Amino acid sequence: MNKQRLLDRLDRKFGRFAIDNLMLYIIIGMGAVFVADTFIFPQLNFSLYSAMVFDRALFLKGQVWRAVTFLLLPPDSSLIFIFFSLYFYWFIGSALESQWGSFKFNLFYFTGALCTVAMGFITGFATNYFLNLSLFLAFAIIYPNYELLLFFCIPVKAKWFALFDAFLLLRSFILSGWAGKLALIIAVGNIILFFWGDIVFNIKDWKRRRDFKKKWKG
Repeated sequence: MNKQRLLDRLDRKFGRFAIDNLMLYIIIGMGAVFVADTFIFPQLNFSLYSAMVFDRALFLKGQVWRAVTFLLLPPDSSLIFIFFSLYFYWFIGSALESQWGSFKFNLFYFTGALCTVAMGFITGFATNYFLNLSLFLAFAIIYPNYELLLFFCIPVKAKWFALFDAFLLLRSFILSGWAGKLALIIAVGNIILFFWGDIVFNIKDWKRRRDFKKKWKG
């Protein structure tokens, strides 16, 4: 059974449990945490971030909520850029859900969440950075020529941003020890599971076109 047929079968069986507009709820949660940690809890000498971040040692001491609450931690942005960051995550998440449907997007997102937790158990600590990055990489694979504005004014295709992110991941992989290498592979496990065939096909297609150009020029 190929991947698409399996996904369709799972969708028919479990699709009714999928959360529609999942990314909207994630973004609302992130926004609420940012507002609370910026304007409310500092007055009480309390950090909501510290209470929500995934920490293996604290999880094993009984703070099991950390395996879920870290998903709602906002990106480390200033008050000015937090709006654009959250809008961007909502935009790419909504685009993926529109392309795939709610069930497949839920499956992709929660697979990434489980991969991130697994990474956290290996390294002892984890954030939702790689999960959010996987959303963008998925978006760039599906919409490679979609233009994003660098510095809000320079149009750059999504695939070039994705290639730069992939280069940074590869660099981290090369420089990491075996535990770090394993953690990085697991961290992008949802990308590997969902897009491995597409990635291999694109590499082969790029090589084929390159060889054809060389042959034609020769």
